[in-house]
Amino acid sequence: MFNPSRDQVRSFFVETWRKYQAKEVLTPMETIAADIIAHHPEYHAVVEDPDAIDRDFPPESGQINPFLHLSLHLAIEEQLSIDQPPGIRAAFEAACARRGERHDALHDALECLGETLFNAQRSGGAPDGAAYVAALRKRAGLAA
Repeated sequence: MFNPSRDQVRSFFVETWRKYQAKEVLTPMETIAADIIAHHPEYHAVVEDPDAIDRDFPPESGQINPFLHLSLHLAIEEQLSIDQPPGIRAAFEAACARRGERHDALHDALECLGETLFNAQRSGGAPDGAAYVAALRKRAGLAA
């Protein structure tokens, strides 16, 4: 299983954005990541700064960690591509229909994923995929 370090993840986003801007050939995963970054102009200055790899983004500062946000987007895209956890794709499609905008629906999924990960950390257990899908279905206005 691939388990990159914090610095490897951050370097991936910084290097992907550099390659995208230089119009270099991107891997399939880099193509997805570049699209995610393009949808977040508020993070462009961060991913254009190689020193950001070492920067901390503590919650107390009132800002979202841009690398965490981008990573969650990437995780959701992977989940959607394989429908894992089962039902995530259908719940996401319902969220898209409700929101009318794919990126807004991604942010709904991101909120649900973040809550699922927080609950898993708090309980010391594995993330509850069924609860994650149910939360997204609820946000989409479907019965859980």
